Amino acid sequence: MSLLHAQPGREYIVRNITTNDEDMDAFLFSLGCYSGEPITVNSHLKGGCVVTIKNGRYTLDKNLASAILV
Repeated sequence: MSLLHAQPGREYIVRNITTNDEDMDAFLFSLGCYSGEPITVNSHLKGGCVVTIKNGRYTLDKNLASAILV
């Protein structure tokens, strides 16, 4: 499932990132978001969600959140 459907407050493991955009892949990698890494959904917003990745909190829009499979 994608992050858009994940339960807030629960930690997940990133299984796959499905995007054909190399810039998006590089951006997520720079945040520490890649396969095998833990990610926690803090809350859902109208246009995406707030997540914690490696002690950092980030707001991801729905395009980024739907590309991250957990």
